Amino acid sequence: MTTTESPLLLLVEDDDALRGRLARAFAARGIDVREAANCAEAEAIARADPPELVVLDLRMPDSNGLDLIPTLVQIDPNTRIVVLTGYGSVATAIEAVRRGATHYLTKPADADEILSAFDRGTGRRPDTPPLQPMSLDRVEWEHINRVLVDCQGNISEAARVLQIHRRSLQRKLAKYPPMR
Repeated sequence: MTTTESPLLLLVEDDDALRGRLARAFAARGIDVREAANCAEAEAIARADPPELVVLDLRMPDSNGLDLIPTLVQIDPNTRIVVLTGYGSVATAIEAVRRGATHYLTKPADADEILSAFDRGTGRRPDTPPLQPMSLDRVEWEHINRVLVDCQGNISEAARVLQIHRRSLQRKLAKYPPMR
């Protein structure tokens, strides 16, 4: 009797509720799931039993998820990594792929979207819609909001970092985010 071994997926997410929900969804699809709440725990799990697939949150309490990518690739060069983040930007997407990630997704993403992201490097399926390029307005809006988060919501500090007048920043923040 031959059995096909299910792939081992390492789910690295600091949000307990999201991690539990995704772990249950992957397990329901026949995937063997290991869970980690931080980068140190993820590295220990990966060293003990290298996973074939990794879902990695970008912002972790002990480290930046980007810093874990080269370690995971060094442990097993065949590991496919999808970075999942609520703070998506073009710069971090490029950096994640440069460091060895297979793909980069922004939250919210369900288990099916994540699983299809692992296969994107092998060619696009015909039923997958083409990617829409981001407008420059959208990129600017995401960058401004990322800086604002880094400044803990302090508009004056964010304006200094962005090198624009505080009132100009307030006007830009008052606008709705541009459509993708």
